[in-house]
Amino acid sequence: MATIPASNATGSVSIDNNQTYRGPFAIMTVLFFMWGFMTVFNDILIPRFKEAFTLDYYHAMFVQLAFFGAYFIGSLVYFIISAIAGDPIARIGYKNGVVVGLLIAATGSALFWPAATQLSYPLFLAGLFVVGLGFAMLQIAANPYVTILGPERTASSRLNLAQAFNSVGTTIGPLIGGYLIFQYFAKTGAHGADSVKVPYLAFCVVFLVLSAVFFCIHLPHVGEGKIEPGVGALKYPHVQLGALAIFMYVGGEVSIGSTIINFLGQPSVAGLTTVEASKYVSLFWGGMLIGRFMGAVELSEMKKLNKQMFLLGIPAFGFVLLLVSRSWNSANHNLDLATGWNIVKDYLPLLALCWWLFQFGKALAGRTLLIFGATIVALLAVSMIEGGKLAMWCVVGIGLFTSIGWPNIFSLALDGMGVYKSQISSLLVMAILGGALLPPLQGWIADKHGLQISYIVPLVAYAYVAFYGWKGHRIGRKI
Repeated sequence: MATIPASNATGSVSIDNNQTYRGPFAIMTVLFFMWGFMTVFNDILIPRFKEAFTLDYYHAMFVQLAFFGAYFIGSLVYFIISAIAGDPIARIGYKNGVVVGLLIAATGSALFWPAATQLSYPLFLAGLFVVGLGFAMLQIAANPYVTILGPERTASSRLNLAQAFNSVGTTIGPLIGGYLIFQYFAKTGAHGADSVKVPYLAFCVVFLVLSAVFFCIHLPHVGEGKIEPGVGALKYPHVQLGALAIFMYVGGEVSIGSTIINFLGQPSVAGLTTVEASKYVSLFWGGMLIGRFMGAVELSEMKKLNKQMFLLGIPAFGFVLLLVSRSWNSANHNLDLATGWNIVKDYLPLLALCWWLFQFGKALAGRTLLIFGATIVALLAVSMIEGGKLAMWCVVGIGLFTSIGWPNIFSLALDGMGVYKSQISSLLVMAILGGALLPPLQGWIADKHGLQISYIVPLVAYAYVAFYGWKGHRIGRKI
């Protein structure tokens, strides 16, 4: 069994593992919000570029290829550099790693101005690729940094809360992005791509300001100083299994998210139109927001009574938020609460189930991951066997239970890993590749055997996630 490394970097500034750094953590949540907010802008860019450059769907999807491909390539390059010359973040510190990521993202955002001026789709893709590289660096630095801003035993709670702010960004991003790009900055007679110049110039300015703020403020940091080159992170079986868990988690989540509208449109399921199905899709993604806030509370060291009261309040808030947001009638701008209630009333039992399962998790990251992963497997199995509303709500409800997957896997893989944390983080971010590989596999099965049967792909993926929560995160560890 491998022994977990202690931090042996020279010139480091240690942080007290028993202290929670609320101020620095609050500042870090801004980053999680920003990259969630900006990532979903890709969903706005795809139809905008498709129309502006007269693209087919295949070439329009290069937006996602450029952006998420940069995550894999950036993380791979980072890992290779750390293996050859030593971990970069171990030399410059987490704070400076964040600054570098922000500057790279600012550079990519700035490329949108010449791309729009020259009406160059390839230059837009280059800009997105550079932004993706910046976000990869931010992910590599920010995720492990959040886990060390307090006691290691509550790292999952902090990462769940940070990811909840990421979900806030992904929730409001499409609303603001759609308004800015399709309405406010869309000029009559101008080329459609021109409407993205100002929003991405604003992103560039925001990233530059944030980089200056992070550079100037004092944040506790660890791991500064050179460490020996090599691939020390790969010596730990639970790290390798954790990377595979991220691969499966992201792949399973993206597979479901990519097919849910078509699934709800199946005559054997709900037979919904795309407009009707989109209302339930918002419940799927809204569930991730609610689940992560619930996870932040349940996995914290808050007193049990306070947890109960707080957890009961969060679903109520989320329910009201979803009720209001999805009952807005875009045709006449009137609120139709009755329609909203009919959409989400059947969602309440799922919220209750989520709360109940958190109690069985007993504030343990691995145990909670096992329970929630197994619940998703059960929901997917029912959706494959049954039809009608039961199948529909099984799939829609998965958003609640997949919510804690990323932060729990990440924190379990990083737990006690000392100077290897940023190298491990690069491996985990690299595993986002699952979101690119598993959906086509599900699509191939759907073409051959039907969409319901194709859900075997995310079912197997989440079964592995449950295994990682059960035993995978403990294999080869000696703490």
